[in-house]
Amino acid sequence: MTSFPSRYVALGDSFTEGVGDADERFPNGLRGWADRVAEQLASGNPEFRYANLAVRGRLLGPIIEEQLAPALALKPDLVSIYAGGNDMMRPKLDLDALVDRYDTAIAQLTESGARVLIFTAYDTGWSAFFGKLRGRMAIYNELVREVADRHGATIVDFWRFDEYQDLRMWDFDRLHMSPAGHQNMATHVLDAIGVDHNLTPPDLGPAPVLSKAESRAEDRAWTREFLVPWVARRVKGTSSGDGVSAKRPELAPAFQA
Repeated sequence: MTSFPSRYVALGDSFTEGVGDADERFPNGLRGWADRVAEQLASGNPEFRYANLAVRGRLLGPIIEEQLAPALALKPDLVSIYAGGNDMMRPKLDLDALVDRYDTAIAQLTESGARVLIFTAYDTGWSAFFGKLRGRMAIYNELVREVADRHGATIVDFWRFDEYQDLRMWDFDRLHMSPAGHQNMATHVLDAIGVDHNLTPPDLGPAPVLSKAESRAEDRAWTREFLVPWVARRVKGTSSGDGVSAKRPELAPAFQA
């Protein structure tokens, strides 16, 4: 059995900050999969400490510039990082340059002696809107797998998690995971690092069957309440993370929900 880590630091964007899993008991009003993982790692380990440096909306460059050095200074024995998702939604992107920069960061993390956990991007092929990015994400994933192989990082292969085709795994915006999605991701992460835990994947039961009219109404609401503001931020050059700070910038005991 794999020994439990004692110092876990999470890096990234909204995926790791926990957007979509609102809970006012937690910093930034968010719980998320990383907090759930930390709770499990803290079980029976009073020495366990956890920091989460992720900030929503961050591109890969700012994640590395703002989070890498502080993470290394905390001397973790486990690091998780997901970066690049926001870059892939930009109109123009040099994937090779992006992943080259990611490779350098992963090398620094693994050379510190920490176990490093990285993620593939999700397969959006079923989504009418985000499915247009499927080819770009597939190439990114292959490059990320090469990075993991080169540096001995552990992969959580989000691309292959078919259960996320259920819209109940997603928040209303269809971009961030719902509480059920975050719970499910936490089980995958703990399984990937080989740590025993008591989390179970959510049992959502049969998916509701919507009429065509109901589906169209949901799509119109999503376009009005998410897509239009999201596009407006891109046009203005603003980010959902503007003014947001890391919710757990220092190592501290995990909050027990």
